[in-house]
Amino acid sequence: MRLRGLIVLTALCAALGAPQGAPAAHALFVPCGPNGLECTTLDVPLDRSSATAGTVSLHVEELPAPGTRRGVLFLVAGGPGQASSGTFQLGTNAIDYRSRFPGYTLVAFDNRGTGRSGVLRCPELQAVPFASPATARPLVAKCATEIGPSRAFYSTRDHVDDIDAVRQALGVDRIALWGTSYGTQLSVAYALTYPSHVERLLLDSVADAQGRDPFALDDLRQMPKGLASLCSGRLCRAATSNFVGEVVKLANRMARRPLAGKVAKPGGGTRTVRASGIDFLSGAVLDSDLNAGLVAELPAAVHAALRGRPRALLRLVQLDRETSITPAEDLSMGLYTATVCDDGPFPWDPETPVAQRAALLAAARNALPRGSTGPFGRWATDLGPAAFCLLWPPQARRPGIGSGPLPNVPVLVFAGERDLRTPASNAAAIAARFPQGHLVTVPGVGHSVLGADFTRCADDAVGTWLSGGIPPSRCPRSPMLVNPIGPFPASFPSSNRRGVRGRTLAAVAKTVREAAASWAFALTGFSTPHSIAGLYGGAIRTSGTTFALKRYSLVPGLQVSGKLRLYRPDTGSTLPARFVGSLRVLGPKAAHGSLSVRPGALVGRLGGRQVRGSV
Repeated sequence: MRLRGLIVLTALCAALGAPQGAPAAHALFVPCGPNGLECTTLDVPLDRSSATAGTVSLHVEELPAPGTRRGVLFLVAGGPGQASSGTFQLGTNAIDYRSRFPGYTLVAFDNRGTGRSGVLRCPELQAVPFASPATARPLVAKCATEIGPSRAFYSTRDHVDDIDAVRQALGVDRIALWGTSYGTQLSVAYALTYPSHVERLLLDSVADAQGRDPFALDDLRQMPKGLASLCSGRLCRAATSNFVGEVVKLANRMARRPLAGKVAKPGGGTRTVRASGIDFLSGAVLDSDLNAGLVAELPAAVHAALRGRPRALLRLVQLDRETSITPAEDLSMGLYTATVCDDGPFPWDPETPVAQRAALLAAARNALPRGSTGPFGRWATDLGPAAFCLLWPPQARRPGIGSGPLPNVPVLVFAGERDLRTPASNAAAIAARFPQGHLVTVPGVGHSVLGADFTRCADDAVGTWLSGGIPPSRCPRSPMLVNPIGPFPASFPSSNRRGVRGRTLAAVAKTVREAAASWAFALTGFSTPHSIAGLYGGAIRTSGTTFALKRYSLVPGLQVSGKLRLYRPDTGSTLPARFVGSLRVLGPKAAHGSLSVRPGALVGRLGGRQVRGSV
């Protein structure tokens, strides 16, 4: 879906005819950025049937290949709603991309309705992205009014025809496409509609190429497998012995009785946070396949919530909501809605009046066979787009995606084993549909594999594939940015054979490990929070590979202040991330003092005495 966090992780890892009204070939590009980046604007028809007047101006960026040109590669972002120019940043990342795709001229253009291609704006929906249907439905209806009648021309088929218009304007016969998430759906749709113009496909985190399931049934059935991968190798043993079972139990419980409670605010005070089962599943659970901080904290937070202590989980829910809010230029919720609610399919025809849809939706949901939603109740069908699009206005049926056949071209498909929103089964299915399809599975990685695989196996597989070799079918397990943390403490430790200093040292060690997870949350979130509140107050501020704590409290009665930075050893692995720096320890129950944080150790003075412990 969205890639901001993956770009950050990359930095840490070292022959159908022209549609009516198509532009003339050979667009005029002008310099527009570093490393030889060039840009142009391409006007395409709003409605290719010409029944509705108007054009859309597409912002197109090109990074020419130095030396001998091998071909042209289109970089297709996800969402739908992401702007490819901002997602991929061809000029800024030119060295990396030219190394990964030698000889290819790289093209990224903002799909209609995104970025600098007439971005669609629905401010109220943008402020609560991917909210539960109960919250989103009236905002979806308002969004349709805000966009107006042109909303009928932002379907996947419209985006497919725009890709071909850009291809023609470049004056090339065949193109390669690299799609991620929804970008895979769009790339495969292009291959089905314009098969003779495809040179090869690189598909990362495959969306259902057959079209969206209105109830997300396959996602729900496959979710336990992805969650189990998160905790494989006993990674979560400090927090829980049954992460999958606890997520399922808590989600079904929250569907019957939503959680509510107080969480701390970074500037002081508290706020009340409420979350239903679908809030939990579509937010913190689903986003854990991208956000390294959620991965680290979710097992312990779920375990605590099941035992009557929901504060840590509600804090994660609120953080996930806050960091999911992005400018429309980065991810347009208006475009997301216009595309998803046009594409369907739904339990109603596109022309069905809104007043008749609720009954059709309920009937289709009630007719689902037992087990259709995996271990979750029927309530979980709200994860799919049907409930979200219920109030989208009726519109006339329009041409859909071409029916193929799929081209016999090289196709490389990546699947992250802990991908929850585009399960690995999707990747296996699409690889099998192409005569030259090859699947690479990457353990330890969630959604959006390239850039998140710290072993570089995935990058190497691309190089092997481009040179005509056969990549491995499975990569080594990629290490986590930060490992899952242990249990959230309900109170300051009450016993320890080393007295209050020993209890304080143990509590500080827990705080450092959790603060590292909060740093990872900020680093890999869809947007970067200004600061993150501690579980019991105080705050952490992050800046790249450093973070500062101000009276940060994970454990009641203990407050920690100071600054830590990422430890970079001269040799050996830097993962999971470790930190060095200095801390001051305060709090009514703690032994006060100062500590130095070293790789794996805490050293300093507490309560006037020298102490040493592990972290």
